[in-house]
Amino acid sequence: MSQNTFTRVEDSPTGKKLAGPVGWLDDRLGLAAAGKKNLRKVFPEHWSFMLGEIALWSFVVLLLTGVFLTLWFDPSMAEVEYTGSYAPLYGIDMSAAYASTLDISFDIRGGLLMRQIHHWAALLFVAAMIVHMLRVFFTGAYRKPREINWMIGVGLLALGMVEGFAGYSLPDDLLSGTGLRFVDGLIRSIPLVGSYLEFFIFGGEFPGEIIIPRLYMAHILLIPAILLGLIGAHMLLLVYHKHTQWPGAGRTNENVVGYPMLPVYMAKAGGFFFIVFGFLALMGALIQINPVWAYGPYNPSEVTAGSQPDWYMGLSEGLVRLMPPLETTWFNRTWTWSVFLPGVGGLGVLFTSLALWPFIERWITGDTREHHLLERPRNAPVRTALGAAGITAYVVGLIAGGNDIIALKFGLDIFAITWVLRFGLFIFPVIAFIVTKRICISLQRKDNETLTHGWETGVIDRSPDGGYAERHAPLPDTAAYALTGSRERLPELEAETVHKSDAYGVRNPDYRKQSFRQKMRKFYYDGSVDKPTSHDMDHASEHLAGGGEHPVVLGDDFQGVSETGVPRVH
Repeated sequence: MSQNTFTRVEDSPTGKKLAGPVGWLDDRLGLAAAGKKNLRKVFPEHWSFMLGEIALWSFVVLLLTGVFLTLWFDPSMAEVEYTGSYAPLYGIDMSAAYASTLDISFDIRGGLLMRQIHHWAALLFVAAMIVHMLRVFFTGAYRKPREINWMIGVGLLALGMVEGFAGYSLPDDLLSGTGLRFVDGLIRSIPLVGSYLEFFIFGGEFPGEIIIPRLYMAHILLIPAILLGLIGAHMLLLVYHKHTQWPGAGRTNENVVGYPMLPVYMAKAGGFFFIVFGFLALMGALIQINPVWAYGPYNPSEVTAGSQPDWYMGLSEGLVRLMPPLETTWFNRTWTWSVFLPGVGGLGVLFTSLALWPFIERWITGDTREHHLLERPRNAPVRTALGAAGITAYVVGLIAGGNDIIALKFGLDIFAITWVLRFGLFIFPVIAFIVTKRICISLQRKDNETLTHGWETGVIDRSPDGGYAERHAPLPDTAAYALTGSRERLPELEAETVHKSDAYGVRNPDYRKQSFRQKMRKFYYDGSVDKPTSHDMDHASEHLAGGGEHPVVLGDDFQGVSETGVPRVH
């Protein structure tokens, strides 16, 4: 006879000892009720959802390594004589910030490893945020009720780039000083207030003596605090709105199919943190980045040959390099448009457009419903094409930021590269838009063909008159739902004709706005293919059922055959 040896936690010796303190906290904080609800929160699973986790865990690594670096870094621009172990710079006058960076790299145990992990984590943090936002954009995950969370994400991206640049500038080496000189030019180019802002930020004429301490305070205190607050708000809204999910079996706009946060999701997320941390540690140990000792201390009279910023700032530099020289003189003042328009205006337009896009799209489509199912990129051809055009323009700007390096390494004419990219900045995105839109429309038609004609089986039938035809198998209901679950019916655009005046001849005061909106709606839905109607599906089912005289056993996991006739395995 077996004896039950199970003991409840509250009846165990440890549980009895903790019952008092835990009960005291619960009476005052209500942790039990909140924990019971939130720790069992269900989250869906998909590989693309890990992109946001990569950004989150990269930020955690930044905090951990940043604490270590803070203990040894001296954020001072006071001039000192270097007496460290790096012989080529021994006895050279430099700022205390640069000297302490060399000490961290050569004299502090593990310092160089921490520096490199920190720098790689910063690059991965920004990259993961960008790719995560692209996933959200292309799948329509920013739609109601997640517009505020999207704007928070845009703010996180902007602050992450500023935070990365601030940390990049702290060593006060010749390369980071060149980057600061570039930013000084951007600030100066702002009409009317540029020179005043420069004196306020730098404490006088560039480079001044206080910019490194100010960047240090912003880098370790101000911006991280704001980032933490925004990340917290981002996560809270994620839990409150529930996570979006891909359409599939059992998944609707009203539920979430997945695993609970505790213990499944927390275990997976914890394990993923160690994967990200290990990957960054491996990169920091094996791949050199930002060797400040090779650049030397910053000198305002010198510029690093072939200097390049971190990749996420390459767009702004590339746009400045592409802009033709344009200056005007008004009221005895020089207005440098060739720096202000691409450098300050370009980034301003980019982030403003990103932040307002959910509201712009909702105004165009008139869709005010809540959306919790993700939309396949092919089912929004214009949105997907706009995203592809934006990525193309970004790549052109990024290439332009390294036009001198490209010309040197490949033996090309730098002026030819610059002129090709100047025209390409306007031509290549248009080409990308057209090609991407046509691909999306073609994929929509392919989905419709799959829904109405079924999967190709690779089984060939011969008719009595000698003809050959391939047998098709109907899609299971789950596969059909995955193709149509989040696919919206196209609106009846012709029924919304805008008139200048009503039947009584009274002029419509909103005619221009309504007409413009109607044109934008037609542009947004132009070429999109509507999903099959119920009549189309019934007719397709009858047609597919007619080939059942000689049934073929295909298996439950059959999903059609490839172009070579081999069954697809997903």
